[in-house]
Amino acid sequence: MVSSPDDSTDTAAAPPEAPPATGDTAGGSTGAPEREVLGWLEFGEAARHLASDVVAADFTPDVIVAVARGGLVLAGAISYALDTKMCGSINVEFYTGIDERLPEPVLLPPTLDAPSLEGKRVLIVDDVSDSGRTLVLVRDLLAAVAADVRTVCLYSKPRTLLEPDFVWKRTSRWITFPWSALPPVTRDSGTVVEA
Repeated sequence: MVSSPDDSTDTAAAPPEAPPATGDTAGGSTGAPEREVLGWLEFGEAARHLASDVVAADFTPDVIVAVARGGLVLAGAISYALDTKMCGSINVEFYTGIDERLPEPVLLPPTLDAPSLEGKRVLIVDDVSDSGRTLVLVRDLLAAVAADVRTVCLYSKPRTLLEPDFVWKRTSRWITFPWSALPPVTRDSGTVVEA
């Protein structure tokens, strides 16, 4: 768990800095940015670690809300780890490519039934709090109806506007996640496997 400015009683240690990238540096001498590469096994360990942090903070969410698409896989893992069966997602588009984004995060349909969260303890899950603008948008939207809203992310970046309540690692690198490391499967890509 990460201390927030208004939570001076939190004595939990801050998450570790991200280790050196565990793979390529996205082109070596081509000038491409170094990457933080997360593998599936390490992801599983990170999800359990984050779930343990939530339990240690004595927070029991009634509902887990994934920020789609990046937070979907982590939300599923954390919901199983915490045995939280009420899950939902909210669709937000902001990043359109590597370090390319829209001017502001945009909510996309289908939308979450926010009134159904009235009086509930909600855990918002995303993959990374980079600029923090997506997390701020979702947190503010859900905090208007929920009793208590907390945030959890695998990674946090130094420039974020919102440090998650629970974060696994901090890094300034571009992150390659296992679920988005490969291009989409399409008939044109030649990667479709016929049954």
